[in-house]
Amino acid sequence: MTDKDISDLIPASPDYEDRKTAGEPDDKVFFAKEDPFDLFADWLAEAVKTEPNDANAMSLATVDAGGLPNVRMVLMKDADRNGFVWYTNYESAKGEELLGQKKAALCFHWKSLRRQVRVRGLVEPVSDSEADAYFQSRARDSRIGAWASEQSRPLEGRFALEARIAKYAAKYGLGTVPRPSHWSGFRLKPVEIEFWRDRPFRLHDRLVFRRDDLNTPWQTTRLYP
Repeated sequence: MTDKDISDLIPASPDYEDRKTAGEPDDKVFFAKEDPFDLFADWLAEAVKTEPNDANAMSLATVDAGGLPNVRMVLMKDADRNGFVWYTNYESAKGEELLGQKKAALCFHWKSLRRQVRVRGLVEPVSDSEADAYFQSRARDSRIGAWASEQSRPLEGRFALEARIAKYAAKYGLGTVPRPSHWSGFRLKPVEIEFWRDRPFRLHDRLVFRRDDLNTPWQTTRLYP
């Protein structure tokens, strides 16, 4: 594939005369919210109804020890005023970067609603009791997989992975599959949350909530698109 072939695949800008948005945005609700988690809960509830797959999917951005960024998609598993939670192998690339830098950014993008939410903040591990409870809620094969996968490390071939799966399936053939000590969760405690929604001709709405630290009130600012 040439550079020209890739360019040909990129869609043209939308024709807003043909694509009308579903009703006028409710500015009184959007710009009047005092707590970003209330607005996030409203948007997530709508996304659950309209997104074809994984309304709780989010991009997770981290940086390594040299400052080089990394980003990947993960699934949010909990969210409240304490922050946003996801789970992973602590020995993976993202696990090491999160433990090392203790900062991250998230982005939720709901194409069906033409909305996104960006989050930045401080990261800390979840408690052992939280991690244990979530781990036991996973399908048994997923729990076996958490033991079998040496996440982010080189893999000789599929057979090597399947051999490790068979090893741990035999080891935990009966009874409970315990949570590996290297597998747990993170909570991002936000200091900034920005809500973005599509408006015609890229004159989008942007509303950002910021606070100086985790103990100070949120301040809101409307941004130019």
